[in-house]
Amino acid sequence: MVWVAVAIVLNVPKVLAQARQATVTINLRKTYQTIDNFGASDAWACQFVGNWPDDKKNKIADLLFSNENNADGSPKGIGLSMWRFNIGAGSAGQGKDSGIGDEWRRAESFLNTDGTCDWQKQAGQLWFLKAARQRKVPQFLGFVNSPPVQLTINGKAYASKGKVNIVPECYGDFARYLAQVVKGVERQSKVKFDYISPVNEPQWGWSDGGQEGCPYSNTEIAGVVKAVSQAFINDKIKSQIIIGEAGEIGYLYSKKDKPGKDEQINDFFRPASLNYIGNIPGVAHTITAHSYFTTSPMAKSVKMRQALADSVAKISGLKYWQSEYCILGDNAGEMDGNHRDPGINAALYLASVIYTDLTAANASAWQWWTAISAYDYKDGLIYIDKNKTGGNFYTSKMLWALGNYSRFIKPGARRIEVHVDAAGLINPLLVSAYQNHKNIAVVIVNANAEDIELSLKNIGGNLKYSTSYTTSDMDELKPAIVSRAGMIVKARSVVTICGRVK
Repeated sequence: MVWVAVAIVLNVPKVLAQARQATVTINLRKTYQTIDNFGASDAWACQFVGNWPDDKKNKIADLLFSNENNADGSPKGIGLSMWRFNIGAGSAGQGKDSGIGDEWRRAESFLNTDGTCDWQKQAGQLWFLKAARQRKVPQFLGFVNSPPVQLTINGKAYASKGKVNIVPECYGDFARYLAQVVKGVERQSKVKFDYISPVNEPQWGWSDGGQEGCPYSNTEIAGVVKAVSQAFINDKIKSQIIIGEAGEIGYLYSKKDKPGKDEQINDFFRPASLNYIGNIPGVAHTITAHSYFTTSPMAKSVKMRQALADSVAKISGLKYWQSEYCILGDNAGEMDGNHRDPGINAALYLASVIYTDLTAANASAWQWWTAISAYDYKDGLIYIDKNKTGGNFYTSKMLWALGNYSRFIKPGARRIEVHVDAAGLINPLLVSAYQNHKNIAVVIVNANAEDIELSLKNIGGNLKYSTSYTTSDMDELKPAIVSRAGMIVKARSVVTICGRVK
C-alpha cells in the first residue's frame, strides 16, 4: 500500500495565489526496500496502564493499534504493525533491593527462583499484547534488556562496572528461559512472537541502576545467539532471532570508541568473521540499531545513514531495522529532548527523522521507544499521569505524525523513487512514496511556515489519488478528498495522500 503525505485544502482558488509551488514526481519504475513494519514498545508504563480501568486502556489501545475510522472518517488510531514486548528481568520483584530507584523502570519476570514460570506476572503488558492481537496487529517481538536476575552475575538486572552480567555457563539457561517465554506467552495471550531480541544496546555500561540493562561484546552476543538458536531448535520454536539493537548506528558499520562492540555488520554477517552468526538457524537476516544522537544536523544525519546503507548493501539479502527511537539530547540545538511537547514542533522533527531513516538508511522497519510515557521528556506517543491504578492520558502530535506513516504504509509496501522540485523554501520538502500492490501512499513533511501548492506527477503508470490525511497544529490525521483543481500542503504539517495505480 502506498500513501501520500500532503495537506489538502479544497477551497483552492484563493489559497493557490499565495502558496509557493512545488512539483513531486513519483517514479513507479524504480523501487527500493520493502517495508516490514512500524512499531513501538510497551516499556515501561504498560505494566501499570494494562491494569487501569477498561474504558481508558481500551481507548489507549485503539489509538495505538486500530485501523478503523471514526464516524467522520478520521482514523481511530495509528495502526501500528509491530508491538514490542519487554521480557522483564525481575527487578520489580526485588523492590528497593533491586538498586533501580524508580519503580516505573523496574520490570517483572515470569521466572521463579525454582526455575518454574509464573504466567500471572507481567499481566498489564499481557493485556496490551492481547489488545494488539484483537486489533489485528500482525507482528510481535519480545525484547530483553537484561537476563533474569536469577541468572546474572551480581543478582541484579543491571551490570557492575560496565561488564557483561551473565557468564557463558548460563547462556543455555537464559536461552531455555526465552523458549519457555515464547511458549508460555502464546498460551496466555494467543500471541506468537515473530521475533526475539535477546540483547539491547550492548555498547552502554548499564551500571547506574537507572533501568534494567546488560552490556555485551560482539563475541558474547554471538555466544548468546548460538544458545538461543539451539534452544529454539530443541523446542521447535519458529520465532526469529533479531540481533544488533546497537545504541547508535555507527556501531553497526564503523570502528568507534567501544572495541569489540562495533563493526557489527561485518562481525555478525561476514563468513570470515570469528563471530559470524548469519548462518545460524533462526537468525533473521536483519541488523538493528537505534537512531539516538545521530539525527542532527540533517547533512550529518544523511551522511551517516548513507554509510550504513552502503555497508548493509554489501551483505547479500541483509536488511536494516531502526528498532528504537525517541527524541533525546539537544540534537545540535534543533530539538531539546527534555520536557513534553504535545504540539507540532516535536512531531515535525520526528517525521523528518522517520523520513531520513527510510530514505537515506533504507530502513525496512521503523520502531518507536515508549508508546506510553509518564515522564517529562519527548519520549511518549501518549502521555499519562504517573498513576499505577488510573489517571488521565494525553495524545501528542508525535503519535499522529508517526501515524502518517504507520497507518498507511503496511508490511509489504515497497518504497518508490520520488523527485521533488521546490525552489526557494527555507526547509526542504521531505517526500517519500510507497506502493503495496495497487495502493499508493505518499508522505510529505512540510516544516515551512507557509503553505505549498503541490503538483503531483508520475512516471511508469497512471495514479489516481482519493484521500489525504493531515497532521498539523490543528489537525490529527484529518481526512479530505483530494481535489483535481489543486493541492495545498498546509504550513507545518505532515500529510499522507492515498491513491491507487489504475
